[in-house]
Amino acid sequence: MAQRYVHKLLTRRSVVGYGLGDFANNLAFSLSTSFLLYYYTDVAGLSAAAVSTMFFVVRLWDAFADMIAGRLVDRSMTRWGKFRPFILFGAVPLLFLSFLTFQVPSSFDMGAKLLYAYLTYAVLGLVYSLVNIPYGALASAMTQSVKERAKLVAARFFGAATGGIVLTYLIAPQISDLKTQRNTLSPAEYQAQVQAIFTQSTLIFIVVGTIAYLLTFFWCREQVVRTQPRVSVRETWETLRHNTPLGFLCSASFFYLIGLFAVGGASAYYAQYVMGDITWMGPIVLVNSGISIVAAPFIPAAVEKWGKKALFQWCGLFTIVGGVALYLTPGGAVAPALVFLGVKGVGAALINTVMFGLEADTVEYGEWKSGKRSEGATYAIFSFTRKITQSLGGALGAAALAFGGYLSATAAVPNPVQPESAVTAIRVTMGLIPAVAALVAMVIFWKYPLTDQRFREIRDETEASKAAQGHAFAPDRLRRSTGID
Repeated sequence: MAQRYVHKLLTRRSVVGYGLGDFANNLAFSLSTSFLLYYYTDVAGLSAAAVSTMFFVVRLWDAFADMIAGRLVDRSMTRWGKFRPFILFGAVPLLFLSFLTFQVPSSFDMGAKLLYAYLTYAVLGLVYSLVNIPYGALASAMTQSVKERAKLVAARFFGAATGGIVLTYLIAPQISDLKTQRNTLSPAEYQAQVQAIFTQSTLIFIVVGTIAYLLTFFWCREQVVRTQPRVSVRETWETLRHNTPLGFLCSASFFYLIGLFAVGGASAYYAQYVMGDITWMGPIVLVNSGISIVAAPFIPAAVEKWGKKALFQWCGLFTIVGGVALYLTPGGAVAPALVFLGVKGVGAALINTVMFGLEADTVEYGEWKSGKRSEGATYAIFSFTRKITQSLGGALGAAALAFGGYLSATAAVPNPVQPESAVTAIRVTMGLIPAVAALVAMVIFWKYPLTDQRFREIRDETEASKAAQGHAFAPDRLRRSTGID
């Protein structure tokens, strides 16, 4: 019987702790993707064109910040491990910067407001990278078991969805209530009250998010054996240069995520101008996040039955069908819109979750090819791709508004009637762009070489090599067994 590795079951506390990390991440990340475009145009008074340019520039910077963070992680080793110290010491700065980002001073002129927005959003992106890169890489260091990693993926999925629901239902209903009073408020009063909503919400998130990050730090542990604690730049390059699965994953994710991130900023506009009331932003998020929460417990079983590659490949069909149907749904048809958002959301939720498990598997492939384990740089490359798509997708959503002639609220026209071209641009962004992007991603991912079975073979070969070299703890994990893998 062939030798196989038995990996310790992750404790329930460690799985919950890992999920809490992405809950905290999304108090900052989802807040910006869901509401920052709306905040900049309708509260701070910036033009959609200016915000489009800023999103492109700052999110491009974010992508390079990920590379910086990845190198810092690979160069680091402390008594707490490689990854957890970044979460511990970055939590409060990250959440406080999220607060500052939604604090554009109303007394500034437009040029000063735009500069403030650039600076705060850029620094927020850097600090987010310093927390999120080690958080994402932590999963590949907690376990090498396909089944146990699927639990971490599901926990991350659940935590992110819960964070999205919390912030949406905390903010969107309050903004909707204010809109019903808009005729009785001056433009300055309306903007001041919306500003107060974001101020109070982000202050609450500082407290809640810090607690969640601390639980991630205390409850998660790094258990995978490494042959060397630090990796040089040259070794990192050699690890990444031959990592074919990482290349396929990043290429397919690049196109899929452009569609996903274009939707984020358009959701508030879709709720207000297509469905008829920004209050529908809550049900939109509830549908998408609810699907995520319901699906999360079934992800490990789905991964075991079909494999991560098949799930990533074929769930794109949900995005295509749901996206095209959503584009064709007439304005005001709330029930069909929510149904098609749900169909599209099934694909988006599963793919966006499974890709993190796929990324963790590419770490083992890189170690197998080069002999060097480089979680930080591998996750940084993957996250770099995500940030580029955030830049392009977010800018695409804002540019579509500008191209469609979207009219921002101003003191002279506090509640403008949008032209039909702007409404069409919103519908294209919500439906057609994700559908086309998903189709391209499916075609690219067809040749992805690292199935779950091939991953197990590579992992076992690498661990056997470590055991033969006498690295600490490796021999204790070598068993003749058919245990969890």
